[in-house]
Amino acid sequence: MPRRRSRGKLACGREGTVLSRRSFGRSLAGSLAALPALSEAVLAQRQLIGPPPPGDTVWLNANENPQGPGEAALEAMRQVLPDSGRYHFEEFRPLHAAVAASVGLDAEQVLVGAGSSEILHAAIDAFTSPERPLITLHPSYELPFMVAGALGRRVIRVPLADHHGASVKSMVEEAARAGGGLLYVCNPNNPTGALTPSLEIDWMIENLPANTFALIDEAYIHFADDPGQNALEHVKKSRNVIVTRTFSKIYGMAGLRIGFGCARGEFIRRMEPFRDTVVSIVGARAALAALREGPRFLEQRRAVFTKIRADLCAWLKAKNVAHIESQANFVMIDIGRDPREFGLAMLKKGVVVGRPFPPLNRMLRVSLGTEQDMARFREAFWEVYKA
Repeated sequence: MPRRRSRGKLACGREGTVLSRRSFGRSLAGSLAALPALSEAVLAQRQLIGPPPPGDTVWLNANENPQGPGEAALEAMRQVLPDSGRYHFEEFRPLHAAVAASVGLDAEQVLVGAGSSEILHAAIDAFTSPERPLITLHPSYELPFMVAGALGRRVIRVPLADHHGASVKSMVEEAARAGGGLLYVCNPNNPTGALTPSLEIDWMIENLPANTFALIDEAYIHFADDPGQNALEHVKKSRNVIVTRTFSKIYGMAGLRIGFGCARGEFIRRMEPFRDTVVSIVGARAALAALREGPRFLEQRRAVFTKIRADLCAWLKAKNVAHIESQANFVMIDIGRDPREFGLAMLKKGVVVGRPFPPLNRMLRVSLGTEQDMARFREAFWEVYKA
């Protein structure tokens, strides 16, 4: 079985050397230019792309939350660290129960894993086969089709709809032609940030052909203006749907690797053999503490990102720079040129932006950082854009 890939990135420490932004940019640009392609895995592993970066480098490439974990989660981690030499098996049943309660489900309807990536992996293992393909948006988050391809499963890619989200009717038609399949929809979609309206998701799930399941990746749903537009109601109605969520994004716990999937009990049992037995107790305690913060914690964080996103989009509009209206913590910008070359120019100015997402070959994905990060981004972006 292929190793599971992480949505996050591996940090690398300093090695006691002093490195200027300019020399770092030259070194990193040279390393990236030599690569045949940029994948999430390549950009995730910073140690593969040059020496340690300067401390003031702005990282806007991996859809992380610069706020990090909340204070309650940090305190929970501090308290459990001395006991992290134990497996703490007895604590994972309450973790499942707490996660399930947070989304209005029973514990047997939830599977916790190392980020939602592990649950996506388990779903592909369980619900695709040599006869039942993965049907995915294009472009979208790559892990599902990479895993399916590694397993020897057929992958059918469906172009995005005009709203840059899922073309649900096309996906259903492809499943019907294939005699069944697993429909993967990232909602909001990565990299476009577009939200497929709930009525369209409802139609897709209600019209699934025989032998067909829907895998709805809601990693970014909390950033949407209306996070209530989600697919959890279909889980509660015991339909053929698996919904995945994560603590990596709005909760700011990308490095802790905690995520979960929601589905009816028999589907959870089908996926369970394909994931590890337990997650980190440190991450588990952090997730429990974050859940105890309640909905207001999420509302406060969403408000921060909503403002930063609106400010960026307003600035782009004032500059007459086209972009896709986003409901996530990143924005896809039409730069009118090769995003690889544009990104290398941004690197030299100390700002790391997203990788290419074919076939959107003239667009650049930019993650939202702090207000200070975005001020740095705007300055560097405009210098490169108008050059």
